[in-house]
Amino acid sequence: MVWMRNNALGLYISVPFCRSKCTYCNFASGVYPASDHARYVDRLIEDMAASRAWADQMGVELPHTVDSIYVGGGTPSLLAPELFARLFDAIRAEFALDPAAEITVECAPGQLADETLDALAAVGVNRVSLGVQSFIDREAQVSGRLHTRAMVLDDLRRLRAAGIANLNVDLIAGLAGQTFASWQESLAVLAESGVPHASVYMLEVDEDSRLGREMLAGGARYHAELVPSDDAIAQMYETAIESLAEAGLEQYEISNFGRPGFASRHNLRYWQRRPYLGLGLDASSMLRDAAPEAGEPGFVLRTSATDDLKAFLKASEPAETAWLSPQRQHEEAWFLGLRLNAGVNLAEVEAEFGSKMAAPARTVVERLAADGLLVSDGQAVRLTPQGRLLSNEVFQEFLELAADGDLRARG
Repeated sequence: MVWMRNNALGLYISVPFCRSKCTYCNFASGVYPASDHARYVDRLIEDMAASRAWADQMGVELPHTVDSIYVGGGTPSLLAPELFARLFDAIRAEFALDPAAEITVECAPGQLADETLDALAAVGVNRVSLGVQSFIDREAQVSGRLHTRAMVLDDLRRLRAAGIANLNVDLIAGLAGQTFASWQESLAVLAESGVPHASVYMLEVDEDSRLGREMLAGGARYHAELVPSDDAIAQMYETAIESLAEAGLEQYEISNFGRPGFASRHNLRYWQRRPYLGLGLDASSMLRDAAPEAGEPGFVLRTSATDDLKAFLKASEPAETAWLSPQRQHEEAWFLGLRLNAGVNLAEVEAEFGSKMAAPARTVVERLAADGLLVSDGQAVRLTPQGRLLSNEVFQEFLELAADGDLRARG
């Protein structure tokens, strides 16, 4: 899609606190003392209050209207009810919150106290994402989760009773000890739960999680030897696409499935390159040049906050910043847009970046289409089922389009 100015803003708020650290987790989160919670919210509010002056200083546009908020973690629902109230009071003081805004909070099943649920409803939360990962109690336990299937189903009931019916459930394909039979059971329970949205992720093996490090080292801790093979995980993912479609949850992005009208509006802005402000530990922002040259797409500013909680609380480490040139934005238009089942609209890309800049991508599309990884109908380019399984390799092809290969320095 061609990005239009005066677009609304999305807010992403990171809350890194967990009751326990899952073996597969590669996020900047952990088990920290509850005494850090209030100071952390203070820092969030301080950064929020300073955001407009910072945006003016950086020369980027910070829309005043917010139409989506995503509070992720970690386990945000561990915050005390009064901290949620303070946080959302600050949001409404700094921004104009669209009455129809989508407001999502991530919650860990079995860790949502009654008073916290009441607080979420009171501040306007209308969407909750539950990090279930598996409906098989043994698999959840081995992964470091603290819930059972019964707890998840009870939380879904309680959320609906509180008036929050826009619900997402996360599942992971590839957990230690998972089998095809247990995976199909988790998918069946998800379908029976009637949730309107699901996210399905294939297990990531990298050095940022305890399980990933153990697997790379060839060890046996965290039941690493019981992790299914890559081929088995890929087959589980393909099974999920079919099973969820039969349950009315159509895939609209590589990892996301929803009933009509229930796609995650906040996450869509990431893939559609619409502006968002990230607040908190390891949070990222994407904001656009406030004064681009006439006829030019202008630059984009991407920022990333520190992942060190102590440094964040002391405000001792500034966010990393990078200005993306139009060439880099063109690359992003491809590798982010291709995540969506709707794909990349060729006419819109050329309208935004010009036919000269867009021409090399057409050559890449033709080659990858010949390899069975992309398909084009002349208007849009999409990943094939095989292309989704090899999406990282596909995206890499578009990351190499810019001749200079570097982020441009602005000014």
